Amino acid sequence: MREKKDLRIQMLAQRDALDIVFKTRLDIALCAKLEQLIELRGARVVHAYLPMGSEIDIYPLLEKLLSVGITVVTPKSLKGRKLKNLALHSLQELEEGIFGTKHPAHDEEYTGPIDLFIVPGLAFDKMNYRLGYGAGYYDNFLSTQPGYKAGICYPFQLLEELPTEAHDVPMDKVID
Repeated sequence: MREKKDLRIQMLAQRDALDIVFKTRLDIALCAKLEQLIELRGARVVHAYLPMGSEIDIYPLLEKLLSVGITVVTPKSLKGRKLKNLALHSLQELEEGIFGTKHPAHDEEYTGPIDLFIVPGLAFDKMNYRLGYGAGYYDNFLSTQPGYKAGICYPFQLLEELPTEAHDVPMDKVID
């Protein structure tokens, strides 16, 4: 556990220290890779995070997905390590959630199937395991979801191997 905590601190510091111009270039490239994956998989319903802090900015991708009629679902963090899936209709209608998160400013829950999940993380490894912030929200949630799981990270966040635990859910693919 100590190893995970130290790694979280290190990865967050590196991500926060990225030069803004360089970060923007990486964000654009990563969004293009995600868009290709969505097209390749024929995904019609995409579950995606809403970026906070120095996370990869996928807002342009989400805007594009909405404009071409792809259903976008975003999580609302609830107490007890639970996520509620809300349909995203507009990036202009968001509100603040717990832990600095954002979610749609309505309570329209999406309960249908999800084709592809875009999953953020502080680090991933070559076996597609993810290091999150440590609260367990995504592992709890993804362990019950059958859709394709795509982790997304900056190149320096892709490590050879992460410390893992039995409850950790591997991604189907990691995009860096």
